[in-house]
Amino acid sequence: MIKLRAKRFCRSNSKPNGGGGGGGGGGGEIKWEVRPGGLLVQKRDNGKSVGEGMIRLKVSTVTQWHDISIQPTSTFGELKVRLTEVTGLEAREQRALYRGKEREDEEFLHMVGVKDMDKVLVLEDPAIKEKKLLHLLSTTSTNQPLLLDHNPNLHTITV
Repeated sequence: MIKLRAKRFCRSNSKPNGGGGGGGGGGGEIKWEVRPGGLLVQKRDNGKSVGEGMIRLKVSTVTQWHDISIQPTSTFGELKVRLTEVTGLEAREQRALYRGKEREDEEFLHMVGVKDMDKVLVLEDPAIKEKKLLHLLSTTSTNQPLLLDHNPNLHTITV
C-alpha cells in the first residue's frame, strides 16, 4: 500500500532569502496594488528608491525642446500642468501628441506606451490661438474697424 502525503501549495518561509522569491520582503506577506485600469496585481519590489521611478520625456513645442521628468503613471493632463511652468501656456491651451495621435488629458502615459526618453509634441490649440490674436488686434486698434476675410482657405485679417 502507498501512503500519500498532501502537498502544500503556499509559499514557505523556510528559505533564507525571505520566502521563496517574488515577495522580496521579510515576513512572506504578499503586497498588492491596483493599476489605473482597475487590475489587481502583485506589487513589484525592484529595490528602487522613490525618485528612480521617474521617466524623462523629450517634449517639443515646435520652437524649443524641453526635458521633463515625470512618473510613468501620470496622465497627459498632469504632463500639461508640468509644461505650463516651462512654456507659459495654460494646460487647456495645449494639445499633446504622442505617436501621431492627440492624447486626452485622462489617458495615462504608461497605458499608451510612453517610455523613458520618448518624444511628445505639444502644440498650442489653434482655436485659442486665434481668439488671442483677435483679442489682441481688437484692443490695439480700437479706432479702426476690424474686417475679417471669411474665406475658409485664407486666414488673413485686414485692419
